[in-house]
Amino acid sequence: MTESPDTELLNSSQLRRISGQLGSNPAGVFEDQNGQRYYIKTLESPQHASNEYLAACLYQLCGAPVLTYVRTNNPCEVATRWRHLDKTRIAHFSEDECLQARHWLAVHAWTANWDAAGLDGDNQGVANGIVLTLDVGGALLFRASGDPKGKAFGETVPEFQRLQSDPDNPHAMKLFGDMPVAEQQSALQVVTRLNDSDIRRVILDGSERETLAEKMIARKADLQRQMDLLS
Repeated sequence: MTESPDTELLNSSQLRRISGQLGSNPAGVFEDQNGQRYYIKTLESPQHASNEYLAACLYQLCGAPVLTYVRTNNPCEVATRWRHLDKTRIAHFSEDECLQARHWLAVHAWTANWDAAGLDGDNQGVANGIVLTLDVGGALLFRASGDPKGKAFGETVPEFQRLQSDPDNPHAMKLFGDMPVAEQQSALQVVTRLNDSDIRRVILDGSERETLAEKMIARKADLQRQMDLLS
């Protein structure tokens, strides 16, 4: 989830660094004077940071669990509240946890989160029995590496099939492959039941992102088309 826009911005310069980065971006674990810890990464532009915050909001709109995102006073930073994880690799998931993770397949596909499973199966974790996506920086406009997706992020959603079957994304294929039709339909309904007005509200939210809003509505419609083909 993300904290309310009315929440005071976190001043990262006043935090104490505890440890270094866990992913590919410059980052670290920081602690405030009350002992609250945050994982803060520095991205290459405010657009990259805004993109990740928006992706987290769209996951939240769908009900898909993510870490709690906190805005900082640095527009290039992305911060999440530190959370203890019981599991940090898909390979360690129980069958029930895999079932939970698969339920959000269409959310990953809709947001074009090609890195949903992670390079090493490490972008899904478990906290208190709940499976959550740990990093949504690879969703929407940018790849996990930070490169723009360009035309590869269009108004159709090939990701729904690719996440299930692309051998170049082995951890996703292992997690999402061979899903029964009923399970695929249930996953698709998570996105297709969204109201267009809610999608537009979350994406616009005081910004000029009308083109992206229309694209995400078109992508939702394409997922509905794919669900109809499963019937």
